Amino acid sequence: MWLFALPAVLINVVIILIPALLTFATAFVVWDGVGLPVWAGFANFQRMFDDPVFWSALGNNLVWTLIFLTVPVIMALVMAAALLVAPKGRLVVQCVIFLPRILAVAVIGRISQGMIFSPVTGVVAWLNEHGFSIADPLADPDRSLYAVAAVDIWHWWGFLTVVFLAAMRQISIDQIEAARLDGAGFFTLLRYVLLPGIQPTLALMMILTVIWSFQVFEFIYIVTRGGPAYGSEVLATLAYRHAFFEGDIGQAAAVSCVMSLFGLCATAVYMRLQIREGAQSA
Repeated sequence: MWLFALPAVLINVVIILIPALLTFATAFVVWDGVGLPVWAGFANFQRMFDDPVFWSALGNNLVWTLIFLTVPVIMALVMAAALLVAPKGRLVVQCVIFLPRILAVAVIGRISQGMIFSPVTGVVAWLNEHGFSIADPLADPDRSLYAVAAVDIWHWWGFLTVVFLAAMRQISIDQIEAARLDGAGFFTLLRYVLLPGIQPTLALMMILTVIWSFQVFEFIYIVTRGGPAYGSEVLATLAYRHAFFEGDIGQAAAVSCVMSLFGLCATAVYMRLQIREGAQSA
């Protein structure tokens, strides 16, 4: 049996484990990516914790995580429940709301820049021409993160809807019909029947959301590059800037270790939930 698993184990060791260990080791050296690395101990972490931009980026990651644990999840749960109880046109709706997920991130980012937020050619420009006074949110350090998050929510919530709908369709139809016969309204059905029925799927998607929220890079880099004035800087864009603009590979690795720490914590929580669920089932 182990011989069958050996190729997968080797691939994971070469592609995941070894690079992860090298990244962790790099966090303790000073290296520009060209010359020989010089041992620095905890100096990279000390500089990182003394850097106000790091704390701003970490705060933005936490805000991003909170947004994506609430807004798209609630939207997806409501839409999935609506599609379950009103199946007419379900396939068409699923295709429409899932469409943003299959579009390239670069395309969505450029569309949001030029056709939505641009004060010259976008929706913002059209609103300003018709009596509204709206500044470009991408140029505002206090609003740029939320503007990019809105674009990513549009890209993400359809996928969540399809996943939640697939889980809800595994719930016994007799249980759903019994609740509706007892007079349960839409939100009562969602709260007391559908949510408990998809709890494992919901927990998994919440954990994955936390992990992906601390890895977010593409949308922010394409739309704002972490600006303006670090208003939308996150840990991934900060690590990228340290590595490829400042040539400070050690500092970038230190930031990457912090990103990985949050992912490991989320994974540990999920594994703990799985173990508890397995113990209860037994």
